[in-house]
Amino acid sequence: MQFLPMVAIFAIFYFLLVLPMQKQKKQTQQMLANLKKGDVVVTNGGIVGTIVDLGGEDDTIVIKVRPDNVKLQLARNAVSSLKSSP
Repeated sequence: MQFLPMVAIFAIFYFLLVLPMQKQKKQTQQMLANLKKGDVVVTNGGIVGTIVDLGGEDDTIVIKVRPDNVKLQLARNAVSSLKSSP
């Protein structure tokens, strides 16, 4: 009976913190795996650009940033969210 409160606290911690973090991590990995040319993405640094090239085996992407159409090569995991698709 003395361990029942500790078990309850652990269960609450698991369901309120660990499960949502695992779900969010899985969604992020799926989003990164499904990136394609033409997608508008936002990077971790706040840069908004359009994907123009997906790197092959080196796990990088090239994005075009407006207004001067500057191309930046980034690690795929630098993308924080997908803004829109064509």
